[in-house]
Amino acid sequence: MTHGPGLPRWEPATEPGTRGAGVRAAAGLPAGPVLGMHRRGVGAGAIAKKKLAEAKYKERGTVLAEDQLAQMSKQLDMFKTNLEEFASKHKQEIRKNPEFRVQFQDMCATIGVDPLASGKGFWSEMLGVGDFYYELGVQIIEVCLALKHRNGGLITLEELHQQVLKGRGKFAQDVSQDDLIRAIKKLKALGTGFGIIPVGGTYLIQSVPAELNMDHTVVLQLAEKNGYVTVSEIKASLKWETERARQVLEHLLKEGLAWLDLQAPGEAHYWLPALFTDLYSQEISAEEAKEAFP
Repeated sequence: MTHGPGLPRWEPATEPGTRGAGVRAAAGLPAGPVLGMHRRGVGAGAIAKKKLAEAKYKERGTVLAEDQLAQMSKQLDMFKTNLEEFASKHKQEIRKNPEFRVQFQDMCATIGVDPLASGKGFWSEMLGVGDFYYELGVQIIEVCLALKHRNGGLITLEELHQQVLKGRGKFAQDVSQDDLIRAIKKLKALGTGFGIIPVGGTYLIQSVPAELNMDHTVVLQLAEKNGYVTVSEIKASLKWETERARQVLEHLLKEGLAWLDLQAPGEAHYWLPALFTDLYSQEISAEEAKEAFP
């Protein structure tokens, strides 16, 4: 094959293993068989290097995790210090303003600080919140005992809030519904029978040691609309059998949490006194007030 001037002459390889030798020579590479070159397999040395690299990555990751944990702990300690300074600066507002107190409690919760955990700790001495909630808990118990003959030991959070405010007087430290819930949760830890039952958009406060399961709670929620419930209503709304509905209602009657109205039109009505307030005055009588707030 004829080429132009200055171009190398190409000769096809004729012997096995010498294919492409002319190209290698033209490129200035040493001659040698092309087909005889093979990729080396992964040997023990390569595996050892890979394991060593993985170990170094793991060690480095552990060091980074420890550094991040140390930084987070440092930031948390700094946040606690700032929180203590904030509490010291605004303690009067925390004591007097219920909304401000709720926000402060939320801030504490984000870092796992519970100002109510100890009555003799830093927060109790600094803010007096421990004593505040313990005193509030006592007032809650007094109100619930004074009204137990009316409601059987169940009272709405709104009604409890109203009665506690009346008992505290005009010049006492203001109290919010959030304060009541926090105080009641502390009472629950004492095993006194206090509990909080969600009902619609509010809560029922249980102050008697009656055992209420999920069936009872569902019936209480159903009775919220009218203040009473019937067997037929339970069957239609909850798709229960008659016997199941009767067992729940009989338990509420036995515990004094429901009243039975046999003169109601149609069928018997089971009234929940904690859910209706039109049948009795909102004011505590003089005898009840004396008993609740001696």
